[in-house]
Amino acid sequence: MEFLTTILLEPVMGKALWLWLVFMTIVLTLLAFDLGVLNKKDHEIGIKESLYLSAFYIVIAVIFGSWVWWYLGPDPGMQYFTGYALEKALSLDNVFVISLIFGYLAIPRLYQHRVLFWGILGVIILRGVMIGLGTALVTKWSWILFLFGGFLILTGLKMLFIADKDDKTLDDNAMVRFLRRHVRVTPELHGNSFFVHQPHPATGKLTRYATPLFLALLMVEFADIVFAVDSVPAIFAITTDPFIIYTSNIFAILGLRALYFALAAMVHRFEYLKYALALVLVFIGGKIFWNHFQGKMDPAISLSVTFVLLAGGVVYSLLKTRRAEAKDKI
Repeated sequence: MEFLTTILLEPVMGKALWLWLVFMTIVLTLLAFDLGVLNKKDHEIGIKESLYLSAFYIVIAVIFGSWVWWYLGPDPGMQYFTGYALEKALSLDNVFVISLIFGYLAIPRLYQHRVLFWGILGVIILRGVMIGLGTALVTKWSWILFLFGGFLILTGLKMLFIADKDDKTLDDNAMVRFLRRHVRVTPELHGNSFFVHQPHPATGKLTRYATPLFLALLMVEFADIVFAVDSVPAIFAITTDPFIIYTSNIFAILGLRALYFALAAMVHRFEYLKYALALVLVFIGGKIFWNHFQGKMDPAISLSVTFVLLAGGVVYSLLKTRRAEAKDKI
């Protein structure tokens, strides 16, 4: 018993092993409940179900954050909620990209949850690797935080002043072309299967083929890696504690994937949120330099500014797009 206690108290990336085990147990239980109970059978998830499921994940994330606040202290608690809100907002663009992927590959709503669910497992691993690497780099070379800060400021200014020139199509996407060339993909779906065995057109021998559903899964994972390039440096600007970074990231992504089916239908209503996000990135990036030259900023200020900017962006977007829709109906 004493040996087991010693192992559980062993620090892993700055926190006792049992803390990490508690978090992973919660996440795996949620995923098992999602797949084994809520979505045991493939079905189309409507907006109402999506909102209820998202609210459930938000409640779990808030309870966990409250426990972090109580057990680890107010500063880690505020850092958790700041990181959670920031990751949630930064991932909104990912919703649009995922919607684009599903539309391009003609993935019906019936099977979209299956892709998002298995994509979560990839996110848990990939984010862990990226955060672990970032932690190692920052621990060894603390000046890397200045690079993160400069990158966030430049990214925010670009979002503010440079027009969005993203092509809303995947026809010329390099990732799509690469996968089409190097992965044998069936031209049509085969139910909810990621792989099927079919006769090879040249030899007639049964060969394993990926389906468009697996192609969608790979592209969703790749999209998350791309978006993590912004979100991981942003959370490192808030805290360098890997436990706070990882838990806030994963809970935010879990909730956002649950909300996907509601957001995909109304993502156009958040048109002006990107400007609020740009200001948040500039603020978070600037905070790194402030902390170094002026002393550490109170986490309560960081949390308040982040929430005010994001809430303002959401409210302004909803009001502006509502007025625009009202004018179109006249």
